[in-house]
Amino acid sequence: MSRVSKVEFTKEMKKNYTILCPDMAPIHFNLLERVFKNNGYNLVVLKNQGTSVVEEGLKNVHNDTCYPALLVIGQMIDALNSGAYNIHKVALMITQTGGGCRASNYIHLLRKALIKGGYGHVPVISLNAAGLEKNSGFKIPLKMLKQAVAILAYGDLLMLLDNQVKPYEIHRGDSKENVEYWLKYLGDEFSRSMGVKTSCLRMNMEKIVRSFNAIPMEKKNKVKVGIVGEIYVKFSSLGNNNLEEFLYNEDCEVMIPGLLGFIMYTVENGVIDHQLYGKGKIKSIVMKKINDYLGSVEGIMIDAVKKYSDFTAPSPFKHLKELVDEVVGLGCKMGEGWLLPGEIVELIIKGYDNIVCTQPFGCLPNQIVGKGVIPNIKKKHPEANIVPIDYDPGATKVNQENRIKLMLAVAREKMNEEYIDYISKGIEDKINNGNIPANIL
Repeated sequence: MSRVSKVEFTKEMKKNYTILCPDMAPIHFNLLERVFKNNGYNLVVLKNQGTSVVEEGLKNVHNDTCYPALLVIGQMIDALNSGAYNIHKVALMITQTGGGCRASNYIHLLRKALIKGGYGHVPVISLNAAGLEKNSGFKIPLKMLKQAVAILAYGDLLMLLDNQVKPYEIHRGDSKENVEYWLKYLGDEFSRSMGVKTSCLRMNMEKIVRSFNAIPMEKKNKVKVGIVGEIYVKFSSLGNNNLEEFLYNEDCEVMIPGLLGFIMYTVENGVIDHQLYGKGKIKSIVMKKINDYLGSVEGIMIDAVKKYSDFTAPSPFKHLKELVDEVVGLGCKMGEGWLLPGEIVELIIKGYDNIVCTQPFGCLPNQIVGKGVIPNIKKKHPEANIVPIDYDPGATKVNQENRIKLMLAVAREKMNEEYIDYISKGIEDKINNGNIPANIL
């Protein structure tokens, strides 16, 4: 694929350009938008959805390219076509991982699509930590990096608590209202350069956990479902056809492994490269120190959940890495690699053994790792109820939901059997203890 020329995002553009960014994880990206604006960038996280997004993606991206690329590029082109933005004062921002995932090449596909659509003058900014591309008008200072780490932790915590409160709240909307309150509170703290230090993280997270724990709830026996898969369709409602909302309406409790774990996974692979192949010793030392810092932030979040509530807390990343040993080798690190099976095993152990594995078309690592590890996992955990769901332009929402409903039917049947066994055992224990005369049965 020939590369097209890059349009520079200059220092002058920073003053009056709007930067459009595709959405993925709504809670996290809400905070990200505030942090960028606090640092002088007019960032707008796109919310446009619908058939026009898919149509623009199909029109501008080769149909052999993965589904997330089609949606991300389609969403940005659709936004430019909407007339909502001055196309001569707008730039686009997209992430690049720098790994084996084809996401690193989205930026070149996007530039070709822009030229094709008559937007060749629009600058595209690469958000990456691998030094792949640079722009004179786009710099990420250390303060923003620390705030980004805080965003990952706060976002994961809010998502975790919201998913565990919303299915049981007595007054519908309490959890959503609480999330919105904390998004504004944290955004305001970032604008005052607060909320990032260890002491602030600990204090804020304790307050957040307590606030969710105070929401009136009625605990009922619900099917618990975990969501894993390719990073974009795992989080994005556009990518997974509003999977979370569907499961919530099906009376389920949902657990989604956080975004911080994915970042730690990408960093940890720099350490693994040295351990397995003997390369990049200095890089591995740096990566280890970064993950030590990220792990300390993760630890604050986990401690807050365990100390101030009965909510299910995530396992530390180091423990998740240990869980992978029984399933696949750590050298399997393309795309979501060994992280994906590790998340599945952790969910099963935590009691979320009904799992939807989101599989986008064209994501070869995810298709191989996601589907390929299921037999190994079921050997170790026969109770696991795992369904891989394909997401692509040709897959109908009805078909996807019907397959999930079948998985839920199996889960409910198992849950009913376990409840009957529990009641039967309780009666049997009372008979054996002489509390119930056997003849009344």
